[in-house]
Amino acid sequence: MKLPRRLPAALLTLVTLGLALTLAFLYLKSVIGQPSNYALSRDLIGHIKQLNAQWETEVLKARIAITHDYDPLVVPLQQINQIWSHFDQVSTRGHTDPAAWQASRQAFLDALREKAELVERFKSHNSVLRNSLAFLPTAEDDIQRQLAGLDDQQRLLQQNIAIDTYDLLLSSLEFAQVSSDDKAADILLGLNKLAVNKERLPEAMHDPVDILSNHVSVILREQPVVNELLERITSIPVAERLDAITDLLNRDQLQADLQDQKSHQYLLVFSALLIVLILYLIVRLVRSYGVIRRVNTALQSANEHLEQRVEERTRELKEAQSELLDTARQAGMAEIATNVLHNVGNVLNSVNISSEILSRKLRTSKALGLGKAMQLVNQHRADLGHFFSQDEKGKLLPDYLNQLVEAIAGEQQSMSAELAQLGRSVDHIKEIVATQQSYAGASRLIEPLRVADLIDDALRMNSGALARHQVAVVKDYEQVPPVMGDKHRLLLILINLISNAKYAMSNLEDQPRTLTLSAREIEGKTLRIKVSDQGEGIAPENLTRIFAHGFTTRKEGHGFGLHSCALAAVEMDGQLSVHSDGPGLGATFTLDIPLISAEGQ
Repeated sequence: MKLPRRLPAALLTLVTLGLALTLAFLYLKSVIGQPSNYALSRDLIGHIKQLNAQWETEVLKARIAITHDYDPLVVPLQQINQIWSHFDQVSTRGHTDPAAWQASRQAFLDALREKAELVERFKSHNSVLRNSLAFLPTAEDDIQRQLAGLDDQQRLLQQNIAIDTYDLLLSSLEFAQVSSDDKAADILLGLNKLAVNKERLPEAMHDPVDILSNHVSVILREQPVVNELLERITSIPVAERLDAITDLLNRDQLQADLQDQKSHQYLLVFSALLIVLILYLIVRLVRSYGVIRRVNTALQSANEHLEQRVEERTRELKEAQSELLDTARQAGMAEIATNVLHNVGNVLNSVNISSEILSRKLRTSKALGLGKAMQLVNQHRADLGHFFSQDEKGKLLPDYLNQLVEAIAGEQQSMSAELAQLGRSVDHIKEIVATQQSYAGASRLIEPLRVADLIDDALRMNSGALARHQVAVVKDYEQVPPVMGDKHRLLLILINLISNAKYAMSNLEDQPRTLTLSAREIEGKTLRIKVSDQGEGIAPENLTRIFAHGFTTRKEGHGFGLHSCALAAVEMDGQLSVHSDGPGLGATFTLDIPLISAEGQ
């Protein structure tokens, strides 16, 4: 269906609002209609299965006496109950088959309760069994020790009893490992022999024999019970009940996915309709572009004037550079000329960024809305009074114009601030030239400085390059009082160090690029500024050459920046140093200059 060439704004608003509400309704339905805790529920069921397996392992360890601590038989059950309680909370709605869900849930709880009861019985019987097994060697040693005290006439009896006692001990221990009817018969035979032998022994040996017999009897009684409990514990289908619950979760999720797919199809249809409406609105905006162009003539004129000023400043800069190069050639100081070009190039990046920001602000100016307002006024030129007092759009127009005036004023203020930044950058370029001339004997300007503001200025001059290379800046400033110093020398050093850190991290791909700047007051005598990066680092053999004139590790580098920074630090009676743990481990440049408080001047 072809849209009319012109539709009333109210109708367009109603259609757009209707489509937006429909899309919102479909989206909420697709989100609310599905169980949002499916992944969490699956994870909780898996954790319960792991704890159940761990629980059975701990029971087996207690059975074979690997551990004598029964806390591991209690902790898994407590954890299972806690996780199941959490699972119950996140899985209480959205089930496609509530009856099957309730049946599976109850079956799991019954199996878990039965298993817990068997484990408690196992703990009781296994504890008695383990105590008797542990005491067998001691009881047998007591009998052997007293047998050794018999006289020589009873030596043969001593040997027979000692052998029978030892055989009984071995039979009991073997029965604890492998319970069988044959082993039980051997133990009963040994107990009978021990009872017969007891009557042939002195009265003093009857108690040790009775103690050994009692413990062997306990082992003979408890071991089959423990084995039976262990088999029953491992046969309880807790894991199978959890698998049944997992199957129900999967069925619920499949049903939710089907519903979500249907909702997405509806979303696609209504989104297409909304896109068609948006395209129609774009066509209308394009047709009104001619009117907007006439309204923006004044702004374009201001833009041209600004570009002329930038060109004039750029021409002045080129003339200053040319004069400096001529002076350097005449005086034989090529090093000064190259340092000037390098440092000016760094600041020119800030000039370009400011120019781009101003151009973008002009292109996206809120003044474009003035054309629409004037179009409404021109349409009602003959009845402006009625239009402003009775028409709904006319009533809103004064407020809209007021907002437009405030927006344009804000844009002008922002552009003025950006022009001021541009002027500061150009002034800084001039000061770089004057600073380099100081090497030939010119005086330097000492003024009060706020260190944090100066570092922020250096970051702003590098902001475009930092954003382009996706470098995150971490500021770690302490409260440093205003100090006396050479602003432009210090700014020159900071701009160069930030630029070098950015280039050092340009090849990082698999980790974030972070630049850290810190400022500290050291013992009230020294201002220490650090610039740290996580880049390519510096080889040990290059640490002593990094500040040498012409030395560089970059293919496109020339080795003038760090050299000029080192010279500027010396001019301020300070020192610039570098530390790196090696290639790939980043680097930290440290600037130390005397701390002269501005308050004492």
